[in-house]
Amino acid sequence: MDTSRTVLVTGGAGFIGSHVCEAYRDAGWRVIALDDLSSGKPENVPDGVELVEMDIRSDRLPGLMKDRKVELVNHHAAQIDVRISVAQPRHDASINVDGWLNVLQSAHETGAARVVYVSSGGVVYGEPEQIPTTETAPKAPISPYGVSKLAGEHYLFFYRKVHGLEGATLRYSNVYGPRQDPHGEAGVVALFSRRLLEDEDLKIFGDGEQTRDYVYVGDVAAANLAVSSLPLVDPESIDDVAYNVATGSETSVCELAATIIAASGRAAETEFAPARPGELLCSCLDTSKLRATGWSPDVDLAEGLRRTYGHIADNL
Repeated sequence: MDTSRTVLVTGGAGFIGSHVCEAYRDAGWRVIALDDLSSGKPENVPDGVELVEMDIRSDRLPGLMKDRKVELVNHHAAQIDVRISVAQPRHDASINVDGWLNVLQSAHETGAARVVYVSSGGVVYGEPEQIPTTETAPKAPISPYGVSKLAGEHYLFFYRKVHGLEGATLRYSNVYGPRQDPHGEAGVVALFSRRLLEDEDLKIFGDGEQTRDYVYVGDVAAANLAVSSLPLVDPESIDDVAYNVATGSETSVCELAATIIAASGRAAETEFAPARPGELLCSCLDTSKLRATGWSPDVDLAEGLRRTYGHIADNL
């Protein structure tokens, strides 16, 4: 195996980050997973991947990257809870802005060739007028989390224009799959899985007609691998090096509930609760730009839900 290329994946012990580590490892990279383990789990880290326990805000980060001769940085570490960002915006910014700046500056100082930055198509576009939403759609985040993620894109643009550091941004839709935590600030797929396993009905907020674009985590990992070696233009805007990662298809919460009930083989009903204030009505991303590179999602929703439910059932 050729391990001459080294990638540092921040948040590499997390749900998505661990799958990204796996994809790089399988492609022949030497992989270092950096995680403070505040939410990531050591058991998520794939075999053959080095785990370094460290906060992305640490002043030891440049030394680590220099010592390991990191060529590529893939940045998944983040504060991802919208509710926490609303209640504690300075805490959110400390991780998502200051932490990201430490990663960027460390990459610049130690000579990394490229960074891959994870943003969120679910928050930076706000409530978009265009569905599916393209990368050039207006940016209108309505939470501190969305603001910090969008700010991160602008910092990436700055480092490219001023310091020549190459970077690509991935704007994720709703990612689901194995290793997703069914507790705490979990995605709806993991929450539904847990309720089914505990023989509880599925709770839907609002009328259930709100839609999301659910993309399987294995397909997301493949997108990370694709943009890691993709020729990048000298950008004139943040959108020039941004790629939506999604399926391009809308699924309502009611449809999702019915599909996961079928995947589980269990009998369950749905119950409705008052809509949560500020929740987006529709979110679906146009993936034409990323598909033009040769990437496409391989796992459909029914199969992805079957795999996810099975993994949570084995590990709950």
